Amino acid sequence: MKTVLKLEELMMFLLGFFLFMQMGLPWWWFFALLLVPDIGMLGYIFGNKVGAIIYNIFHHRGLAILLYFAGVSYLLFPELELVGIIMFSHSAMDRMFGYGLKYEKGFRFTHLGEIGKKHG
Repeated sequence: MKTVLKLEELMMFLLGFFLFMQMGLPWWWFFALLLVPDIGMLGYIFGNKVGAIIYNIFHHRGLAILLYFAGVSYLLFPELELVGIIMFSHSAMDRMFGYGLKYEKGFRFTHLGEIGKKHG
């Protein structure tokens, strides 16, 4: 089942790349912008609770889809469309590699399980 879920995330990542290519931007911009949502990790400077909230906002696919559709159809704002695509694609990539939304307990505690080495 784990392989099937990773393949599903890969397909979502490829969907994001496809949507990006429909914008008419150079293909390499996609890969240049792909890690931008990780700026949400800076929230951990203010502790685990604030860090988890900010990180999860930058990695929430529902929000990414909302931003994409707002940019495409409602506001006709391509920059918002781009933000949605990058957030969506980044989240799919993260989940494909086992990184999920964060719990307030700490950075390595995600909805997909604990990441990194176990201490203790």
